[in-house]
Amino acid sequence: MITHPCLHPSLSKPSLSFLSSSSPPFLQHLSFLPTSPSITKPVLVHSVKRLHVKCSYTNPTSQSHPVRAPPISTLKIAIIGFGNYGQFLAKTLVSQGNIVLAHSRSDYSHVAKKLGVSFFLNPHDLCEQHPEVILLCTSIISTEQILKTLPLQRLKRSTLFVDVLSVKEFARNLLLDALPPDFDIICSHPMFGPQSAKQSWKDLFFVYEKVRIGNESSRVQRCEQFLGIFQSEGCKMVEMSCQEHDKLAAGSQFMTHTVGRVLDMLGLESTPINTKGYETLLDLVENTCGDSFDLYYGLFLYNKSALEMVERLDLAFDALRNELFGRLHHVVRKQLFENGEKVKSVHDSSYQNDAASTFSSNALRSQDVTVPYEFKGKLSESVDDSSKLKVAIVGFGNFGQFLAKTLARQGHSVLAYSRTDYRDAAQKLGVSFFSDANDLCEEHPEVILLCTSILSTEKVLKSMPFQRLKRSTLFVDVLSVKEFPRNLFLQHLPPEFDILCTHPMFGPESGKNGWNKLPFVFDKVRIGNDERRVARCNSFLDIFAREGCRMVEMTCAEHDWHAAGSQFITHTMGRVLEKLQLESTPINTKGYETLLKLVENTAGDSFELYYGLFMYNVNAMEQLERMDFAFESLKKQLFGRLHGVLRKELFGDSEKLEVLQEKSVRKNGAALSSSSESVKIS
Repeated sequence: MITHPCLHPSLSKPSLSFLSSSSPPFLQHLSFLPTSPSITKPVLVHSVKRLHVKCSYTNPTSQSHPVRAPPISTLKIAIIGFGNYGQFLAKTLVSQGNIVLAHSRSDYSHVAKKLGVSFFLNPHDLCEQHPEVILLCTSIISTEQILKTLPLQRLKRSTLFVDVLSVKEFARNLLLDALPPDFDIICSHPMFGPQSAKQSWKDLFFVYEKVRIGNESSRVQRCEQFLGIFQSEGCKMVEMSCQEHDKLAAGSQFMTHTVGRVLDMLGLESTPINTKGYETLLDLVENTCGDSFDLYYGLFLYNKSALEMVERLDLAFDALRNELFGRLHHVVRKQLFENGEKVKSVHDSSYQNDAASTFSSNALRSQDVTVPYEFKGKLSESVDDSSKLKVAIVGFGNFGQFLAKTLARQGHSVLAYSRTDYRDAAQKLGVSFFSDANDLCEEHPEVILLCTSILSTEKVLKSMPFQRLKRSTLFVDVLSVKEFPRNLFLQHLPPEFDILCTHPMFGPESGKNGWNKLPFVFDKVRIGNDERRVARCNSFLDIFAREGCRMVEMTCAEHDWHAAGSQFITHTMGRVLEKLQLESTPINTKGYETLLKLVENTAGDSFELYYGLFMYNVNAMEQLERMDFAFESLKKQLFGRLHGVLRKELFGDSEKLEVLQEKSVRKNGAALSSSSESVKIS
């Protein structure tokens, strides 16, 4: 049995602040650990200040910088680390006419030959070729070890070293520390890879800092030649300091990978009713799960701003959960105390409103059996007179008006009622507006279409004057949860009324360019056997089929199961990221753009909608638990690996010494035993 931590406020989560405190003396030299006293301050969810970055953009489409300007001349470039990314860069370097050499601990000679690259298993042989540029394409974690093993003495003293790591301060400090002062240094980050740039590099960011370039014109020209390789491919060239890069990358690249890995742990799968927002999450998982954990761990360990982002994401998730449970507590309290007073009042009045008989009839209605039959849409634009419906929209807000526009265009007669006066909006759409529900019902609409919010549906339904409607009226809802309105309809509607529960899984934003291929979910909860009632139900469904919707028939229970794993997760992640106040940066990756768009799409919806998805979907609580567990598991992976690094620093040498001492004791003991045996024999 899973116990939700938020229901036990006395049990707080382990703090991450121990990692923010001053580091012990033996770790002071490590560049990836924070040394600034400011990092020890409490981390606030909204604490990020706008960072002013000095960037120089090169627009590849401008006249001053043509897209495919050829390099001035070719370079001899040695790629150290010829794995997937090294091969990816080599392909373009060779296509531009550069001489490319490569070295890697693994034998990639067969791959190099296909690409037109000279491969060397021995780094001495490679360095003796005197390449002009050494391009480090190693992993973050292995860079220091590989750099220390390079025979620098075999290179020309003015060689240009370039790295392409995803973290920059670490790389900068490492290169300055490991390389002789004669060597030139560029720290760069092509913010794309084989997956995101498989078509081209056009309009993708290339970030760089000229850390150390000699004054000689030949060395300055060589630096520009190397940068020209990426400029000529259409990259957006962004010059900024390594420190600025890491600050921005922690808020974009590291955050993107963190969200992607949390979602991957949830085991998200495509459903029959995917929304566009959920599709973006699936794409994000696909893009990030292909990268190794070592890459993600490197982004965390070697970017001192990453720890703050973990803290802020943790706080944002807790804040959202507190909002949900705070609202839930209020509802439970209201049920316990206010309803208790009402029940006492009912008992005192001796059931004069024959509540017992009403309860009995409601129990019978809940046992009604759905009549199974298959729906086939007409998929045509024209609507003949026999298929035209008189539809009354109850709740004429943004979504009600959105649906009314299409209903009216198809030739249906549309009426509307809302507590707010939308008379002007209705007139523009060709809709008859009523401010009194009695007047609306006396028009005898064939369909009552409820476009109310989840939270207000029950109250609105109870206030409807059912007695003024025809006894066979069809009631339809469009709520984002389905079991709740189904039970509500069965409980409160007279048994003669037909019931159709639907969910158009799109809205004014996602459906503004048409409804083609967008999912429309429906459940024929209770439709009479009369031929006219069956035809009326099908005519209503045809409204969406004619627009090209993907018609998905499933039970309300099935819908809520799928929606909790897709729609609720999408809204939850969007609202968590919204609390972080994410902003566009000068170096956005495609994954980060996905997160920004997700925030934009979900932030437009009210908290009441999100709370309704949580409160009225029985599966939402489980999904919230699973997301919390996934994030905690990811943190344990990160800090568990970090614990290993710290333990190695603390005990590595002493443990080796103990092993050597044990070996020495065993060796000396064996020698002593051998000596005594010799004495006995003699």
